[in-house]
Amino acid sequence: MSQKQNGSGRRVLTYPAVHPCESISPTTLLNSLINLAHFISYSKPESFTTNNRNARESVRQIRILHIFLSELRNSHQDLPDSLVLGLSELHLTFQKLQHLLQDCSRKDARLWMLMNSERVANQFRLLTRSISTALEVLLVPLGTIELSLEVMEYVELILKQTSKTPYEVELNDKATMNDVLSVLNQFEYEVVPNKSVLKRVLDYLGIVTWGECNREVKFFETEIAFESTNEKRKVWFLSSLMSFMSYCRCVVFEVVEGNEATTTRQFSNRETISELLRSVNSDDFRCPISLEFMVDPVTLSTGHTYDRSSIMKWFKAGKKIKTCPKTGQKLVDSELVPNLVLKRLIQQYCLENGIPVAAESVSGRKNRDVAAAAEARSLVAERVMRMVASYVVERVEVGTEEEKNRAVYEIRVLSKTSGFNRACLVESGVIPHLLRLLKNVSIQENAIAALLNLSKCSKSRVVIGECGGGVGLVVDVMKKAVNLSVRQHGAGVLFYLASVEECRRSVGENPEAIPGLIELIKEGNDRGKKNALVAIFGLLLHHENHCRVVAAGTVQVLVNLLKCCDREDLVTDSLAILATLAEKHDGTVAILRGGDLNLNLIVAILDSDSCTSKAGKEYCVSLLLALCLNGGADAIALLVKIPSLMESLYSLLSEGTSRASKKASTLIRVLHGFYESRPSGSMSPILPQERFVHAW
Repeated sequence: MSQKQNGSGRRVLTYPAVHPCESISPTTLLNSLINLAHFISYSKPESFTTNNRNARESVRQIRILHIFLSELRNSHQDLPDSLVLGLSELHLTFQKLQHLLQDCSRKDARLWMLMNSERVANQFRLLTRSISTALEVLLVPLGTIELSLEVMEYVELILKQTSKTPYEVELNDKATMNDVLSVLNQFEYEVVPNKSVLKRVLDYLGIVTWGECNREVKFFETEIAFESTNEKRKVWFLSSLMSFMSYCRCVVFEVVEGNEATTTRQFSNRETISELLRSVNSDDFRCPISLEFMVDPVTLSTGHTYDRSSIMKWFKAGKKIKTCPKTGQKLVDSELVPNLVLKRLIQQYCLENGIPVAAESVSGRKNRDVAAAAEARSLVAERVMRMVASYVVERVEVGTEEEKNRAVYEIRVLSKTSGFNRACLVESGVIPHLLRLLKNVSIQENAIAALLNLSKCSKSRVVIGECGGGVGLVVDVMKKAVNLSVRQHGAGVLFYLASVEECRRSVGENPEAIPGLIELIKEGNDRGKKNALVAIFGLLLHHENHCRVVAAGTVQVLVNLLKCCDREDLVTDSLAILATLAEKHDGTVAILRGGDLNLNLIVAILDSDSCTSKAGKEYCVSLLLALCLNGGADAIALLVKIPSLMESLYSLLSEGTSRASKKASTLIRVLHGFYESRPSGSMSPILPQERFVHAW
């Protein structure tokens, strides 16, 4: 079973335990057991929300065993090896019991532990029987050493208690479980549940704030992501319970405590990931076999990581003996371990850099992902989401200002979770309300952030475009908002709107849109710059916006950014815009206006490996080629004077992408053609003729 990649690296209700080695000394094993027993003994009874009686009873028994084990250590310095078997079994059981007690006291999985009460009670029963068995094994070797009567009485006491303790599901747990199941049944028939029942369940679980409820939702999201698609019944149940908590979060809690603090913390975590991504070479995200960004990275026993589809093809194409492609080493086993941390990093990197993450084969993979997401939703989950959407839209429409802000924040959270949530919210008619609330400064940030999330749904972009003045309201926020994060969210919305032809035209015609994006590139943080860059790139897909972008002074702003920026993604995006502008005469003129300085900068970026991706190098050569084609002899004459250019172009022939190598080959021909057309001796040769490479 896959393990949860957080703190402990263990999923709830799994009990990984390591059996002590046979050669371990009894004294070392006993000391480790005492440490484990000490840790378990100090578990706080009040932290056990469900299965409280069973957990408290187990802790009480371990406390008695802790006394027994301590007395055993104090009474004998040299323990016989015959104790190892019994102590090892105790050690294994203690490890599992420690995991179980940790699960019972988790603050983000209370509902899941409640609904698994029978399974948990049974696990307590099994572990107690294991303790009893281990003690019986210990009785024989204990009889060969002198122990005080008191110590032996401890053993007999535990043996009696373990055989009598029933370990059953508590009545209050059963009653609360029935309440939850009753509410889920009402959801299935689209019946609004009694709010008092919801509060009774939450109070029993000790969930008293919006944040605690939200942590439960996040837990279920993670569990669903880790579950196999073959476990449909379990996934559906998880999905239903997550919907229960989502509904409670939205309907029961009147206040979102720490709203602003929560937002800041979310951005802070995102910035931390961004900082990490800056220090990583994007080529490390590519499969060593296919050289494409990995969709489903898996790690072999050799420690090397490949995309699952590529390594499977490698195995099928090879001999019976499977080897590691990078090392040639024979594999001990062919197990493919999912590298979930790397997968998330790749997804975040692609998201931040506008790369269509593994559009793998965009069709196949995306369709499978959509199908898997649909399968993960139970009927209850679908109906709850529609009920929640109607509820928050009503609050946004007729609520007080505080209720509106609370509802808009809920929309922001819900719309970030899944495409289905976004579709339900858009269908409920929330977008016109959010657009109107952009004028309200106190609600503005949550409203534009919600619109940004909803803009990922293609239907929402059309709705924004069709709302009278909708595009203008977004532009106003992006241009004039005091809060910088509001402006960057606005730029993000414009990026998504730029995927719709009519919206591209509307945004471009707004006299403040493109200048506002340029200002954000100059003044914004990295996220703001990124959103503004990709928005401008999208707007350039409409031909009339080309001259507007040039007229706004974009070229000089991007040149200044390239001079001081060390972020690979921002460099790549800037080069992409410049390459697009250079495809037309006015863009070429604007770039060449900087003369040698601009061209030397572009060639320096082409030469650099520190902050230039393969995509960036491709845009570099595309830009230089467009300048030569549109700028004529003047542009070419400037380029042939740069000595390092030809070496970089030849490197691209073998190391660049297929498109980059073709463009590099064409540019080499253009430069050589220019040299050959000049009068003999008028300038030094740019490269020895024997290294001339014809177009492929």
